[in-house]
Amino acid sequence: MLSGLMLRVVGNHLEVTGTDLDLTIRVELEVIGVEDGTCVVPGRLTGDVVRALEAGAVTLDSDDERVEISSARAHFSLRVFPAVEFPTLPSPTVPSVVLPRGALVEALRQVVRAASGDEARPLLTGVLITGEGEWVRLVATDSYRLALRDLRGTAKVGEGGDVLVPARALAELQRVAPSAGGVSDDGEGVVGVTPGQSEITFTTDHVRISTRLLEGTYPDYRQLIPDQYPNRLHVGRESLLAALRRVRLLMRDSATPVRLSMRPNGVDLTVVSQEVGDASETVDGDFTGEDLVIAFNPNYLIDGVDAVLDDEVFIETDSPGRPATVRAAGRDDFRYLLMPVRVS
Repeated sequence: MLSGLMLRVVGNHLEVTGTDLDLTIRVELEVIGVEDGTCVVPGRLTGDVVRALEAGAVTLDSDDERVEISSARAHFSLRVFPAVEFPTLPSPTVPSVVLPRGALVEALRQVVRAASGDEARPLLTGVLITGEGEWVRLVATDSYRLALRDLRGTAKVGEGGDVLVPARALAELQRVAPSAGGVSDDGEGVVGVTPGQSEITFTTDHVRISTRLLEGTYPDYRQLIPDQYPNRLHVGRESLLAALRRVRLLMRDSATPVRLSMRPNGVDLTVVSQEVGDASETVDGDFTGEDLVIAFNPNYLIDGVDAVLDDEVFIETDSPGRPATVRAAGRDDFRYLLMPVRVS
């Protein structure tokens, strides 16, 4: 039953709901309703069928056993699940907090990538939404890197100020929010947030995403952020990204690092693979501090540079054994901390 989608038609209103009991997504849209009713269709198969149809109107007609899907000269008859067995879900509530949609989606793109995918460490699979001063801060870490983004000028989420939201739910929100509507009084796109004791709901016009909150105490990320760095590399974002992606071509596994040799006029990138050879490239830039060589996982470093929303990037370092920070040169609302890789 959890692999199914519930379709509910009332008048000219269709609601589509899918859930695995941890994550629930509801989508509402206007249709031409001929008769009110409810059915539960096989989710993946129905999606594949509708995507494969030619552009134009699609007709769905169901009874207790089958749903008929027709469009132009194509016709499908699929078995349905008993609607009475679909999980009973709580009714949606009115959002208590409104966040700017553009800034939230931007922040999710920067932060969600740093969350862990290891279910053995459930706390790290979430994104911490916390209060920082008078605004909202998003934090995610997999213990090798940490991404932090402030949404300034926004209200806090949750009575206690802290909620831990599964990253996969926020990845879905990031995916659907740009195509959704919902506007504030000043015409800006918004996402409504309804936090609860064990669940949180995000609403953006015709889409609602609800997810169970993760329980536990999130690691104290603030103690990981250095107050200052003695070394700073200032480079162009696109030139650094392009060079990293080129030298990464020789990366054979996750243990192959990229070495950054920082000097006054820029940085030399080097990847050495015992199996296939080596690659190197120089990127022009400005470096202040003592010359040093530091190594990182290339994928993690590329993720951090790619998340920067500016044409110029700062990479700030202390020593080859301490975390480095990647951030924009022209704004200070995002930071990406990255642990170096030890090399001989």
